[in-house]
Amino acid sequence: MKNKIILLMAAVAAVFNINAQNAGDTKVILITLDGFRWQELFTGADSLLIGNKDYVHNADMLKEAFWRETPEERREVLLPFFWGQVEKMGQIHGNRKSGSKVNLTNSMWFSYPGYNEILTGTADDERITSNDKIPNPNTTILERYNNTSQGKGKVAAFGSWDVFPFIINEERSGVPVNAGFEAATGNLNERERFLNQLQEQIPSPWGSVRLDAFTHHYALEHMKKEYPKLVYISYGETDDFAHDGDYQAYLKSAHNTDSLIKEIWEFTQQDDFYKDQTVFIITTDHGRGTQPLDTWRSHGSDIKGAGQVWMVAFGKNVKPLGEVHQQEQLYSNQFAPTILKLLGMPIMKEIKGGPLKL
Repeated sequence: MKNKIILLMAAVAAVFNINAQNAGDTKVILITLDGFRWQELFTGADSLLIGNKDYVHNADMLKEAFWRETPEERREVLLPFFWGQVEKMGQIHGNRKSGSKVNLTNSMWFSYPGYNEILTGTADDERITSNDKIPNPNTTILERYNNTSQGKGKVAAFGSWDVFPFIINEERSGVPVNAGFEAATGNLNERERFLNQLQEQIPSPWGSVRLDAFTHHYALEHMKKEYPKLVYISYGETDDFAHDGDYQAYLKSAHNTDSLIKEIWEFTQQDDFYKDQTVFIITTDHGRGTQPLDTWRSHGSDIKGAGQVWMVAFGKNVKPLGEVHQQEQLYSNQFAPTILKLLGMPIMKEIKGGPLKL
């Protein structure tokens, strides 16, 4: 009898140990595409915009690249990785035409409040009311994980927008943030040195946002060297091209970002540290308008539909639901607690969102 009890205790301990190891082995890559509409994600190029001379400078070229007869064909030619691979192995939420809804809980519907909500799990309409460069008084999941023994020094963030060091509160959190036009620092490899040189030589169209290729490759090189367990990458071009009213560049940027995400996924599948141990969560910080037509360029509380967003998940233990065709209501404040749960972290009571069942 005594031996049976000992064996039972050993079995229970083994189960708990396996569960702890599974959580400890999980890595998470959180990615955002700034201001990318759910409409293009699920139906591809907009028929009212793709041939509109107010927003497109070469309609024939754009139509050849991204116009097809059906929404399903259009979205796949625009985002071939999402619809050719991710749909088969993961989940795509937010097609409101199918009943799947994802919304912001903040009422601002622009970038800093959106990123604060995504990264903390709680909207803050009292203190986060602008895009000004103020240190975030709230604690992001990046900071929470970096303050643990298993996460210390294993967190990194990369963004095209130069406000991210403030959103993540780099100074207080200790989380390294490479954003805006910052160069890579530390023990650099040859590719990082080249990226630093190239970033100085290639001008960005915008004063506060660099081209996404730099954000992407800085992140990828860091992952190859430092093997962070929690990575945040924010691509920014889609929002800025939309503000510029350049639908041609908006679509081309989205198409390119799809291939960048594919490159990160392929790297994780070839690397022993990340392979079969990584969860990808992808979303956006806000939506955009549709009617009147010119509101596609804009967002904010006065723009109808700008609080409508989407979410994509795939990777370790994520159920392959594909595109979700059912009535559901998800919120952006659920992404942070979901990531904490994946990493085996407690969900603090101040976090308003509840974790998703992936």
